[in-house]
Amino acid sequence: MMTTKTTIKRRQFLPLLAAAAAPGAQTTTRRARPNILLILADDLGYSDLGCFGGEIETPNLNRLAMRGIRFTQFYNNARCCPSRAALMTGQHPHKVGMGNMTGGKPRPGFPGYTGRVDEAAPCVPAVLKQAGYTTLMCGKWHLGQPGPVARGFDEFFGMVHGFDSFWDASKYTRRPVGRPMRRYDGRFHATEAITDHALDFLSSARAASPSKPWFLYLAYNAPHFPLHAPKELIDKYQPVYEKGWDVLRSERFARLGKLGLLGTGDRLTPRSVVGPNRVSTPNGWAPKQNPPWDSLPEDRRRDLARRMAIFAAMVEQMDRNIGRVLEDLETKREIDNTLILFASDNGACAEWDPFGFDRSSGPENILHTSAEQLAGMGQPGTYHSYGSAWANMCNTPWRLYKHYTYEGGISTPCIVQWPARIGKKPRIDHRPWHFIDVLPTLASLAGAAQVPAGIAGESMATAITGGRMVARGPIFWEHEGSRAVRDGKWKLTAVYPQGAWELYDIEADRSELHNRAADDPARVRRMAALWEQWARANNVLPWIWEPAYGEG
Repeated sequence: MMTTKTTIKRRQFLPLLAAAAAPGAQTTTRRARPNILLILADDLGYSDLGCFGGEIETPNLNRLAMRGIRFTQFYNNARCCPSRAALMTGQHPHKVGMGNMTGGKPRPGFPGYTGRVDEAAPCVPAVLKQAGYTTLMCGKWHLGQPGPVARGFDEFFGMVHGFDSFWDASKYTRRPVGRPMRRYDGRFHATEAITDHALDFLSSARAASPSKPWFLYLAYNAPHFPLHAPKELIDKYQPVYEKGWDVLRSERFARLGKLGLLGTGDRLTPRSVVGPNRVSTPNGWAPKQNPPWDSLPEDRRRDLARRMAIFAAMVEQMDRNIGRVLEDLETKREIDNTLILFASDNGACAEWDPFGFDRSSGPENILHTSAEQLAGMGQPGTYHSYGSAWANMCNTPWRLYKHYTYEGGISTPCIVQWPARIGKKPRIDHRPWHFIDVLPTLASLAGAAQVPAGIAGESMATAITGGRMVARGPIFWEHEGSRAVRDGKWKLTAVYPQGAWELYDIEADRSELHNRAADDPARVRRMAALWEQWARANNVLPWIWEPAYGEG
């Protein structure tokens, strides 16, 4: 893991040692209910954070992990918008209209694929507002109209759609209409601006109602493409990624093991195949494996290292800004009684082949060769992704990526901290749970009088507070034809719509290297029938499928 440089401004990191030394610094405002800070990263891989084995400098999230819980089997819905729908509603995304959408477009006539969350579905902010919370959101919404304020947030700043330039302030909006928006006379960057407004919202909430708990949904659009970050941070990571994805995957796997985040049967998977899509199929990459790093020419390796360096810079910049929020909570003596939950909305993004793309209007790849071209990558006016091989590295040790129901697509790094209830001793928890469980969990911990009837999620409050709990029921997925069900230690999955069911013992083989379907056909039939029953009840139309050309 890289060492933090002292030349970086101290405010960008978490100054907890100094705060802890100050008299009364850890004395929280006495409230019956916690403040709630829900932080969501966008397209972050399973092992990108330092506390999950990554080489990227994330000291603030590492500090959260060292004073909280790391959940190793927290599951998302394989893509941005379905995951956010599950997170906000406690429902499977198809049930509320946010099933897979080819090209991001809705399917008229099919209730599971409307491209917007059903207005009848209660959302987290509305539930918490009824429980007496001020509700605030900064970042990426991506759940269609009506937007965040209509769904229960008192304040919103951010991006209503799925992805856009980090350098262009015109792509971001403030709601309700007429509320003041910060002016940016210098260079705007979305990660900084999202944090600026979050701090403004918290300050205003405290001034208006000092004794009222708040809920802040801090939904960064980093590190989703287009890859945009300050040049000085990108330069810092360039030499790190010139080592290549093969070496770095092995290093990450070793650190994951030392951190206690792997099971005894987990193995580093072979380099994943490139999924079929409108780019990789015609250009011949699908269904080949991602290439060995050393097989590539030097100019291609330099270009690819720069792409990953931008991504890493975005992750560190996000961590620095999370540190600004945490420092504010320390200063206001709110950190002890604030429940913080951090996660990523899906696995790392492979779009569309090992070399990535460079156009907002299409998937063209540009090979950057000159020093000037390389230095300009990630700056205003550019548009890059980093491709499938880096995404495979970011999801170490799992198979595949965003869009798919292997562990690489649906596993998220999850950190929970709440000193007032769970103390400050680090803990690792391997129990599985899912984004649909967040709403009932937060409602329970916030003391909400009523949890919406009929939601699919189950409260995981006792997993957070350390109490005993019964095992969670089966967990289900479907996205663009890939599908899965997890029941106890068994997972049945089929990737791509034409794929046959595969059976894995996740306790012994979370790497999904040993398909047990032929050994236990009766279990396959039972679990497939369970999945089909769920699909029929939740507006899932798995036979209506086209290759996934959409982004975001």
